[in-house]
Amino acid sequence: MSDDVLSVIPTDPHWQPGREAGERAAALVTRLSSDHQAPADGLDADADPEIDVDWYAAPTVVDCGGNLERIGCPHCGASIDREWYADQVEQHPDGFPTLAVTVPCCAAATSLDALDYDWPCGFARFEIAVWNPGRLIWFGDDELSAVAEALGHPVRQIRAHI
Repeated sequence: MSDDVLSVIPTDPHWQPGREAGERAAALVTRLSSDHQAPADGLDADADPEIDVDWYAAPTVVDCGGNLERIGCPHCGASIDREWYADQVEQHPDGFPTLAVTVPCCAAATSLDALDYDWPCGFARFEIAVWNPGRLIWFGDDELSAVAEALGHPVRQIRAHI
């Protein structure tokens, strides 16, 4: 069985909230997820979404799983082999001490979070993950702004299919 995960992470991969702010933002994400339950193939409109809230010691990959279509180099625009990216992730199962890399296409120095991911991917020390959300849509700009205000830092979202 496959899963869909809608994650909300800080825009800065090194930033981490305090416990109270993280719990406040997670409560809001839970409410927003519950408010938008929509029946669709196999989804239970009355089910409460499963929410995981994680604080990581180091920036950890939050990727889009099977939704990943392409990774582009921010310097030369070339496509980066997804196997290269998978190798980077496999080498750091407990997070990345640094996001600095040399891309294989043009040997430019850059950061993993600066690569051009199609679908969005990210790195974070804090994540709110909604497993198999009943909503078929992403959080809207107003919803993300409300989560950012609750958290005390700008946020972005990642939609994964695993």
